[in-house]
Amino acid sequence: MPIMRSHPAKTGFMRHLCTFMLVLCLAALPPTSVRATGTTDPNGFDWPQFRGPNSDGRSSEVELFADWNDTNPLVERWRVPLGNGFSSVSIVDDYAVTLFGGDDGEYLAAFDTATGVERWRLRVGKPYPGDDLGGPGPRSTPMINAGRVFALTAEGAFVAADLATGHALWQLDLTEDYGGRTPFWGFAASAIMVDGQLLIEAGGSDAGIVALDPDTGAELWRALGDHPGYSTPIVAEIHGQRQVIFFTAERVLAIAPDGGAALWSVPWKTEFDINAATPIFVAPDKVLIASGYDVGGSLLRIPAPGSDAEVETVWHSRSLKNKFSSSVLVGDYVYGFDNNNLVCLDLKTGERMWRARGFSHGSLLYADGHLVVLGEHGALALVRATPGEYREIARQQVFDSKTWTPPSLSRHTLYVRDEHEFVALELSPPSRASAHMAETLSVGACSSPNNHDDQAIAAHANDTVAHRHAGLRPSPGDRTGGC
Repeated sequence: MPIMRSHPAKTGFMRHLCTFMLVLCLAALPPTSVRATGTTDPNGFDWPQFRGPNSDGRSSEVELFADWNDTNPLVERWRVPLGNGFSSVSIVDDYAVTLFGGDDGEYLAAFDTATGVERWRLRVGKPYPGDDLGGPGPRSTPMINAGRVFALTAEGAFVAADLATGHALWQLDLTEDYGGRTPFWGFAASAIMVDGQLLIEAGGSDAGIVALDPDTGAELWRALGDHPGYSTPIVAEIHGQRQVIFFTAERVLAIAPDGGAALWSVPWKTEFDINAATPIFVAPDKVLIASGYDVGGSLLRIPAPGSDAEVETVWHSRSLKNKFSSSVLVGDYVYGFDNNNLVCLDLKTGERMWRARGFSHGSLLYADGHLVVLGEHGALALVRATPGEYREIARQQVFDSKTWTPPSLSRHTLYVRDEHEFVALELSPPSRASAHMAETLSVGACSSPNNHDDQAIAAHANDTVAHRHAGLRPSPGDRTGGC
């Protein structure tokens, strides 16, 4: 396998008072955490896999958006050329890793997060031509764990590489080694690490799911025989039992991580077998799934092991047709795409709270009380995550071509790509955001929110009330104010 390396201060009393208030406010903020899949530093978190540290499209970073508004767009740190495909970006320390395609193959590559300079690239497979609808190039997102990168090409080559050097450690082929059946639009699900095992949807008739030794690629066990979907699995603890939840071409199902025993399943057929959105765990015992092609989404209640009860559909809504983009859960509300509309749904009932047009088939992530939304035609927007109404804070054009890849966020930097370029955008530096907060405290600036209904206030409190009570300054472009 060829490798290419390729006003002056006020009074002293006021200064001490502001400092004291700032310390109290920071102490009041809720603790945040990430799983052991990535490391952290004082300025933020890694984004080591598809949909972030916890596979849920959410970032724990705060003080991100003090400077972003319609008159002050995000500044590009760098923009570099890239090949085709829809692989998103995984970030650990100062490595940003993604897959892309070209005329002579598919490549796994690492870029320096500060400069955008390519550190290494590894050819991992032959070119994937795709078709006029799906387009060419890789679909899956690399996963970084313990100094290694695990990546899957569109045609089923599964590779482990050293993060620091790009040297290949081992490789196998899902179609040749496990009889994997390549989905019509190519392999797209990413691998996940569970209890020291590498789990991947292989799609073989007797190896629908396989567990591998991450050090060697040796098989540990295999289970089921489902045709592969396009969705990346998640891990959840339900009724005290760890479960790995897959969304295959035929159903949503859970298996035990220690051997692959089937735990439960629900049939779920979609036109062209396109089950692509990642399931969302809703503690303590529910799972949200959704598909496009006029299917919609369902909230499922999972019964306790050993009971005679079946999986219950709490609600089904045709207002959450996730064609390929996954939704995010914020408090008691779900934000995601209903085909080409951005929507907010009440998690308890499935009722649609609002709908916004203008993104086509976009994608999103959640961070610091906001949604970062990337539209299909390259528009990037900051939207307040509130169910009362659609509240857009800022919008700027980043690309001029098809953009189906979801954004990634790590250490106050937003990483986005289309089929031609890879861009890093700078969010508010922690020092500047902290200065904004101190300024807010010193002048007592706190505008009261306008046009908030009780429901919106209650929902927004789920994730951001601690920040508001701490006196964090709202984004300058927040047209409705707030504190």
